[in-house]
Amino acid sequence: MSNRVPDQNGASQSVASVPKRGTFASLAIPNYRFVWISSLFASFAMQMQSVARGWLIYDMTASAMALAWVMLSFSLPTIFFSLVGGVMADRMDKKKVIIAAQLSNALFTCVLAWEIYQGDVTFWHFILFGFINGSLLALSMPARAALVPEVVGEHNLVNASALQSAMFNLSRVLGPAFAGLLIAGFAGENQASTTGVGLVFFILSAFYLVAAFAMFFLKLDFVPTAGEYRTPLADIREGISYTLDDRIVFGLLIMSLIPFSFGFSASFLLPAFNQSILGGGPEDLGLLMSCMGGGALAGSMTLARAGDFRRKGEVMFKASYLWAFSIGLLAISQDFLTALVTCAITGYFSAIFGSLNGSVLQLAVNAEIRGRVMSIYMMTFGLVPLGVMPVSIIAENLGIDLSLIAAAVMLGLSMFLLSVLMPDLRKIDRGW
Repeated sequence: MSNRVPDQNGASQSVASVPKRGTFASLAIPNYRFVWISSLFASFAMQMQSVARGWLIYDMTASAMALAWVMLSFSLPTIFFSLVGGVMADRMDKKKVIIAAQLSNALFTCVLAWEIYQGDVTFWHFILFGFINGSLLALSMPARAALVPEVVGEHNLVNASALQSAMFNLSRVLGPAFAGLLIAGFAGENQASTTGVGLVFFILSAFYLVAAFAMFFLKLDFVPTAGEYRTPLADIREGISYTLDDRIVFGLLIMSLIPFSFGFSASFLLPAFNQSILGGGPEDLGLLMSCMGGGALAGSMTLARAGDFRRKGEVMFKASYLWAFSIGLLAISQDFLTALVTCAITGYFSAIFGSLNGSVLQLAVNAEIRGRVMSIYMMTFGLVPLGVMPVSIIAENLGIDLSLIAAAVMLGLSMFLLSVLMPDLRKIDRGW
């Protein structure tokens, strides 16, 4: 596929031959700006949706298990449909796949908003909507991930991926707070009313429409993959075989599963740590989570500033060890101020590791199969909660602080074992 964007005179030039410099370098590429804006509105919609949905479900049911079931209805499609989304990304026009998904999200969100606003919503509406929303995400995210390298080229990919990560972390910090303010503002004194949540969901529907509208401006010709016709199942098998046969790609995917599972235990257990160790309330938890999100945002911006640097493999491993060390520091924090600082440091190194892992994976994969490999990458995030279970068991039986120390040790140890068993990962230079 030809990776070209229009220049100022209307002609086209190869993005890969025009490396950019600066923290916001990739945003100088018109096509990437539209992708980034689309992702920004979609990400804000998702973060705000999780808060509004959780608020209303718990208000309706007073059940933590109800929240868990709705989250499961959203996450399971990631495991089941991501591979199908990968085939679509490699065989179909990625732009059209993303637009169709966002328009569908806008429609279904608007329908749910009306049900909520009218007061007719039930718990099962959220289960159904969670499954639909998760399925659309699973089918479209591989296309969005595989589209970025085509838009920015190899030299600019680390910067572009870091800006994508920064955008996500920005929405993670601001989206929930914005949703809470809107719910409280719309509901007035009666915060148990479905009115406020319903109006927020109407706004989320508009956000999804903007996300789709931004993609209409993307100017990138779709060139069908050459070769003989294969069934979708054959395409999926090819993607899995490619992943297993390429040691670098396979190693990078292992990095995104096992170390991530231990590393993200810190954010998963943060509510328990706040209450059991620090004795904090809900406002303290909000500050801790904001500091972790703010640190992640800073890490993403640091990586964006660095751009296409050398020895990416070494940086990944060093970032993971520092991530593990910061989790250990968090575990032994006994006062709130120290916990705030360690949360920010934890978020900082987790963002550098995660964003760099994803961008190097994209660089290492052949373009014609990138969508399917990225779909497997998306599946690993659906499996991450399963990896949190051992840490949760330790927390339940031995204490939150010891469980975080165990998570830090397992994160560092798993990365050390990867460096021994797959030394080529540490030797990754530019990645392309």
